[in-house]
Amino acid sequence: MSYDFNQLINRENTACVKFDLRQTIFGKPDVLPMWVADMDIATPGFIIEAIRERLKHPVFGYTFRDNEYINAIKWWYSNRHIWDIKGEWIDFCPGVVSGLSHAIRAFTSPGDHIIIQPPVYRPFFTTVTNNSRNLLLNPLLEVEGNYTMNLEQLEELASQGAKMLILSNPHNPIGKLWGSEELLKLGEICLRHNIIIASDEIHSDLIYPGKKHCSIATLNQKLANITVTFSSMSKTFNLAGLASGFVIIPNAELKAKYAKELEASGAGMGNIFGIEALKAAYTPKGAEWMEKLMLHINSNWQVMSQGVSKYNKLKLVQPEATYLVWADFRQTNLSDANLNSLLVHQAGLGFSPGTEYGAEGSGFQRINIACPRHTIDDAIQRLASISKYLA
Repeated sequence: MSYDFNQLINRENTACVKFDLRQTIFGKPDVLPMWVADMDIATPGFIIEAIRERLKHPVFGYTFRDNEYINAIKWWYSNRHIWDIKGEWIDFCPGVVSGLSHAIRAFTSPGDHIIIQPPVYRPFFTTVTNNSRNLLLNPLLEVEGNYTMNLEQLEELASQGAKMLILSNPHNPIGKLWGSEELLKLGEICLRHNIIIASDEIHSDLIYPGKKHCSIATLNQKLANITVTFSSMSKTFNLAGLASGFVIIPNAELKAKYAKELEASGAGMGNIFGIEALKAAYTPKGAEWMEKLMLHINSNWQVMSQGVSKYNKLKLVQPEATYLVWADFRQTNLSDANLNSLLVHQAGLGFSPGTEYGAEGSGFQRINIACPRHTIDDAIQRLASISKYLA
């Protein structure tokens, strides 16, 4: 079946964070918004139809996640990720961020140390500190756009009594897929120091052609026993507004602790339409749609990459996953404040400033390319308006 990923959809005046908060976020109401991580692409029709079908029943009361829901997740992971998970491993989270917050409270205590690896998704910082835990930073190493883990420093941090490590895999914002060898080394450090791994894998379906995602919990039983894996259909199928995610926890003791914290939070019921959406998404139709979506996003990447290749002072980190592009403006020698101002007020571009992902993001911007081709072409034209800073 064919899908039109280039359809232009007006998202204004729908209480849309990306479009309707441009004045608040950027101080300019007409920037081209390519920042927050949702897609300017329609949710597939077969999911919308499943929600419409449920709407035919006039009662939207208390609802549980039934076997059809559990089996849909199991099917998806068996067929898409080569991971045969068990139904009893699965629990709910409204989203990955809230799920991480539940995990932090379930598995650690106030004052405990938690490791993150910046530049990384901003809520990793705030979710730790807002729960009165202490951050230990294990910055990634970068050489000409190639990122690796600093495992030597990680060993040092782990020895300081850290209780948890939050892993971004695929990595947001750099689009990196961590390979089994690097994950094994990270896992061995965590096993030696009794550190629980909370793995954010919400982007794990969004893999570029020829690439493969590896969940750390699949590498061996010991790692499965210390890993809590978070995901959702929200990024893959543009369903973030349904606030419906899930967590996979093979260790029964950890699963019970997480479930207790989820119950204590009162956030465990979820969303009736999120349940129906997942059942429709995690199907062969969903797999076909997703594969075609990634061909479109890969095409957008190719156009974006080619469009900026003439600029010596702008380098794009080639993503292996996600629909996010990590753009390196460091050779412009502009301060972050001046770079942000130039992009917003002269070029009219609304990207995510790299400093949102930690000090290691200084000089970078994150660009969302999950959009119609027209948006990519527009962005390239707008960058041309500041070409003298980029040449």
